[in-house]
Amino acid sequence: MSDVFSARSWLFAPGDSEKKMQKATDGSADIAIFDLEDAVAPEAKATAREMVGAFLQAQPAEAKHRLWVRVNPLDGEHTLQDLAAIMPGHPGGIMLPKAFGRQDVELLNNYLSALEVANGIEQGSTKVIVLVTETAEGMYTTGDYKGAPRVVAMTWGAEDLADALGASENRNPDGSYGFTYELARSFCLMGASVAGVLPIETIQGDFRDLDGLRKRAQKVRQDGYRGMLAIHPAQVDVINEAFTPTEEELAAAQEIVDVFAANPGAGTIGHNGAMLDRPHLARAQALLALAGKTQAGR
Repeated sequence: MSDVFSARSWLFAPGDSEKKMQKATDGSADIAIFDLEDAVAPEAKATAREMVGAFLQAQPAEAKHRLWVRVNPLDGEHTLQDLAAIMPGHPGGIMLPKAFGRQDVELLNNYLSALEVANGIEQGSTKVIVLVTETAEGMYTTGDYKGAPRVVAMTWGAEDLADALGASENRNPDGSYGFTYELARSFCLMGASVAGVLPIETIQGDFRDLDGLRKRAQKVRQDGYRGMLAIHPAQVDVINEAFTPTEEELAAAQEIVDVFAANPGAGTIGHNGAMLDRPHLARAQALLALAGKTQAGR
C-alpha cells in the first residue's frame, strides 16, 4: 500500500459545469475529479476542456493537490488536447479511463512529463489513477501495474465493461453485480495489492440510497478497498465515514500490537479467548497506519 498517498472519497463533477466543479471543490471530498469523458457530450468536449483549464488556473496553489481531471481514453482523439488544456492549471492528478494495460500508463507518463516541463511543474508530480476493467483486454492486465510510473490508485468500472462485452445487463435480479463484474472488482483489488497502490471502489449509481451505500462501502473496506468513487456530493460524507477506522477498531488493533510487543518472538498468542498469529498483527498494524494517513490528509 502506498506510504505517501491516501484518499477515501473521489467525487466526480462534470467539466462543462463551473457550478458543479466549484461545489465539488468546496466540499469534503478528499479528491474532486473534473470529468471530461462520460459526463461531457462529444460536441461539448472542446468547451469543457477549456473550462476545466481555466477553473484550475483560478484555484489557489495549496488546493490543487486534490483537484484531478478524468481525461478521455487514449485510443480516442481527445486525450492530448485535454492534457494540453488542463496541465497549465497544475492539476493534482489524472484519471485514465478505459486502460488496456500498463502500456497506456507509460504513454500517459511520457505526455505528462513533456507537459510538466512546458508548464513549470515538478517532474513526476502529477499523479495517476487508472480505470483498469472498462475494457475486456484490461481485465487480463490488472496485475501488470507494479512500478508503473505515477500510479497511486486503481479503480474499476462495470458499465463500460458491460458495453465492451455486449452485455444487456451487469446485475443479478437482486441488484448485486453479476459474476463477471464481481470478478472485475476482485481483479482490481488484487492488482492494486500487487502494485502497492490504493484500491478504489467504483460508483454507486443510486445516489439517494445512502444506507445501501454505507453497507457497500463498509463491506468493500473489509475486503481491502481503501476508498470509493462518488457521483453526488451527498455520498461523500458517507464514504469518508465508512473508510475511516472507528475508535473501537483502532483500540482493538492497538491492543493486538501491544500484546505482541509484550511477547517478542512469539508466533501465536492466546488473547481474549482467541488465538492470534502474525497475520493478525500485520492487519492491526496496517489499520493503525491507515488511520494515521487518514488523519494526516484532513
